Amino acid sequence: MPLDLKSTVNLPKTDFPMKANLPQNEPKILARWEETGIYERIQGARRGLPSYILHDGPPYANGALHLGHALNKCLKDFIVKSKSMAGHDAPYIPGWDCHGLPIEIKVDQQLGKKKLQLNPTEVRLECRKYAQKFLDLQREQFKRIGVFGRWDRPYSTMTPGYESVVLRTFYDFLEKGFVYKGLRSVYWCIYDKTALAEAEVEYENHTSPTVWVKYAMADDPAALDSSLRGKKVFTIIWTTTPWTLPASMAVAFHPDENYVALEFGGEVYIVAAKLANVVIEKCHLAGAREIVGFPGRKLERINFRHPFLDRNVLGVLAEYVTMDTGTGVVHTAPSHGADDFLTGLKYNLDATSRVDEAGILHEGLPEYEGKKVFDANDPIVELLKARGVLLHTEKIEHSYPHCWRCHNPIIFRATEQWFISMETPMPGGTLRTRALEEISKVKWDPAWGEGRISNMIATRPDWCISRQRIWGVPIAVFLCENCGKPLLDPAVNSQVEKLFARAGADAWYTPEADALVPQGAECAHCQGTTFKKEMDILDVWFESGSSYLALRAAEPEYPPTSNLYLEGGDQHRGWFHSSLLCMVGTQNHAPYKHVATVGWTLDENGQAMSKSRGNDVDPVDIAGRLGAEIVRLWVASVDFRDDVVGSERLMQNIAENYRTVRNNLFKYSLGNLYDFDPARNAVSFEQLEALDQYLLRQAAAMAADVARCYEEFAFHKIYQRVLNFCAVELSAFYFDVLKDRLYTSAPNSAGRRAAQTVIWRILEAMVRLLAPLMSFTCEEVWGYLPKVANRPQSVHMALLPKAEDIFGSPQVPEDSKQLEDWTTLRGVREQVLKELEAARNAKQIGKALEAQVKIAAADPVYSVLARHQGQLRYLFIVSAVTLEQKASGNGIGAVAVVVSQADGKKCERCWNYSVHVGEDQKYPTVCERCSAVLRELEGEQ
Repeated sequence: MPLDLKSTVNLPKTDFPMKANLPQNEPKILARWEETGIYERIQGARRGLPSYILHDGPPYANGALHLGHALNKCLKDFIVKSKSMAGHDAPYIPGWDCHGLPIEIKVDQQLGKKKLQLNPTEVRLECRKYAQKFLDLQREQFKRIGVFGRWDRPYSTMTPGYESVVLRTFYDFLEKGFVYKGLRSVYWCIYDKTALAEAEVEYENHTSPTVWVKYAMADDPAALDSSLRGKKVFTIIWTTTPWTLPASMAVAFHPDENYVALEFGGEVYIVAAKLANVVIEKCHLAGAREIVGFPGRKLERINFRHPFLDRNVLGVLAEYVTMDTGTGVVHTAPSHGADDFLTGLKYNLDATSRVDEAGILHEGLPEYEGKKVFDANDPIVELLKARGVLLHTEKIEHSYPHCWRCHNPIIFRATEQWFISMETPMPGGTLRTRALEEISKVKWDPAWGEGRISNMIATRPDWCISRQRIWGVPIAVFLCENCGKPLLDPAVNSQVEKLFARAGADAWYTPEADALVPQGAECAHCQGTTFKKEMDILDVWFESGSSYLALRAAEPEYPPTSNLYLEGGDQHRGWFHSSLLCMVGTQNHAPYKHVATVGWTLDENGQAMSKSRGNDVDPVDIAGRLGAEIVRLWVASVDFRDDVVGSERLMQNIAENYRTVRNNLFKYSLGNLYDFDPARNAVSFEQLEALDQYLLRQAAAMAADVARCYEEFAFHKIYQRVLNFCAVELSAFYFDVLKDRLYTSAPNSAGRRAAQTVIWRILEAMVRLLAPLMSFTCEEVWGYLPKVANRPQSVHMALLPKAEDIFGSPQVPEDSKQLEDWTTLRGVREQVLKELEAARNAKQIGKALEAQVKIAAADPVYSVLARHQGQLRYLFIVSAVTLEQKASGNGIGAVAVVVSQADGKKCERCWNYSVHVGEDQKYPTVCERCSAVLRELEGEQ
């Protein structure tokens, strides 16, 4: 029977499937991880190693995953897995933010009128159920995209243990003198009926009526300047909130700006000199004559008349008055502005708010009584017209504060709230100065984050920490029923804290909490003996800002400072901010060493993603159709520090790149290792061919780059580096050159075993290097690798490869000469390939093996080629190469390439052309190389 030549060729074979079937196979891998307790096994393997703590910023438990969630959690997973594989004990305890307004509003909508029949604990129970439903949903969705963590015991802001730590944090501030309760003009949402912190405010475009209104001077104008004696003098204010005019208690002038008196039509108007021309135009005062000028400070304590109420309005000085728009005169309503309120304190103005929690005006004129603030604008404008004091009105579109929960415009409203003072003395300074000092010690990534949060801390007002809602951690203090002051008793506080730890914050709404006030307790301020419970809750940012304190309380082995916080760029005013203040105020140091910020997810048109716009990309849907690995690779492909773009088209592109890595790297490599046993067949570095050594050096350099990129969180650079290595170094070069040696050599030949050794070592390195990013596929590949002793059960329990792992020896010296040689050889190869392509296009040859190549080269190129002459035909994938030394090449650079038809006949086994085909009578259709292999295979010498 004639020999079947094809059966003698070492073609790749592996059970590793070409088609990934990720949506079907990933759940099987997840089930295996769950069954084997992969996270716990990793933590067990890393116990005792240096720790790395990435503290999870809690997502809000009120909806399914969106692409921003996937970006956030995959990045954290990349970091935790890469740190673990770099030799760190890197636990990951996911968390959830479960309290707050959005959940309470959803529950309100679900309960409807039924809520009126429920007590607070019953309402809180419904909120708890709602939050738990979405916590469970998000947990399963995070697990589905391959994120490892302590999912069975996450932290949640609604557990008794967490709530008690939040309360203890508040008590620490209270007992150290940071906390006070006072009247302040604060951001207020009239739709959600609660105060808001600065972090809960965002700015959107809003159309407002703007008015220019004249206030008559009530004092003798001659007291201001003799030239005004006997004249009817007014000032003109400008505002975009006519509804605040009933609360107007003062008009503010800048002390250092110049003001002018303009006479027109028998009246005199005082406005800022810099804005006089604008006022003349807007208020139709063409021809107005300037009588006199004076500095703004001269107007202090001059009385004016309110434009429609029977009271005087005081002239005051304020440096916040600007000269960029308006009249340079600002109407001041202490109950409806932060700066206005402070001015009111300075001048002892009435700050009583006559706007209720729903934004309804009270105690006013019939024209606006009982109307909502924004609905009152038009009636008040008409009232101004009727009183003859409106000089101009128009609509403007401007940036205006909105509630970031309900996205409605908000107001300032003076109410009694609880505050943390930024100026309270503490060791080393004040809360503000110490926070600023700690910011400078943190690594901010990107660097602009430091300036951003520093500016916010430097300029922020005292922290309003109270909210008028039910679903949250109560401000658990007892107030004197006589004077309203809190009972400051650390022993009582400790008892309440223990109650919360045992029964949760719900206990505050039960009689058990009432019983904690000791018999005979007296108010330190008025000696009152009866107390009531405060029913406001804490700002949810205070809750989440206490998260690292809560985690340390539950995990005492955690270090005082976490290694990393990573969240969106908006968290400089949110979680980064509140965490800093909570930790500095209670522990006098920052909670983090490194803060990294993530950009927004946008569509291909640069628009923010949202379901309402219909431009969102659902990561759960992508996982179900293309695989979670595609979501993970998309995250790895983008520079998260910038805004990132996601789309169906990009996901499909990622899927194509995934198939390239899967098949060109993993499947091809495994296919050529089917008969390779590392223990018996691995070849030492010194015995490898020069090409093999070169590729291992290239792989080691790539691995070092990847390890450095993991340290820098430059995952997009890893993605690009690996794709480039697979495409350029392996597929287009090494694997291409190796095919002849792998397929046609005797199975146990030194050359083939050397090639297999290199493929194996590169594959072992690549599967580890990519495991943090391609967690599912690398785990799949791990099961197909050649067996070695003491291999961990999972790739995620292995360590990132070092150079000695790739070389197979710690004693491999650097060899710059080898690198120079192969840079030259690859350059010549590119020229040869171009000439072969030209010959193919000219129909001179078909396949490259039909060609022989003559190369004329001058030194130093000739010497390099001569040293490697025996390998050139394989390097160029032609049947023969001849060299000619020239003083200077007559081709590109120092090299000239001539392609011609190869001599001899085609070997039916290796397809090379040789003049020796037919010389071996036993194997008359093969070349001399193949006949030797066939005799070896058939046991002949």
